[in-house]
Amino acid sequence: MFGGYGLYRGANFFGIISRGRLYFKTDAKSRLNYTGLGMKPFRPTRKLTLKSYYQVPVEILEDADRLTQWARQAVACSKAQGKKA
Repeated sequence: MFGGYGLYRGANFFGIISRGRLYFKTDAKSRLNYTGLGMKPFRPTRKLTLKSYYQVPVEILEDADRLTQWARQAVACSKAQGKKA
């Protein structure tokens, strides 16, 4: 995935690891958690930005319980998007 790794839970693609950074799938509501902490969307190239995947903040990475919550939220976002397709 753009030179990185894709994270799946079953058939749900919910995350990307690229250049030492973790990005989770977001929706309009969950995205506010990321942007509120100054996080940016995944940008694999200068010309391409995936605005539904945002970098996970360090303070979340360092807290296993919160990281689990954010990962579950990302999986839920992926599932919801899959139902719309």
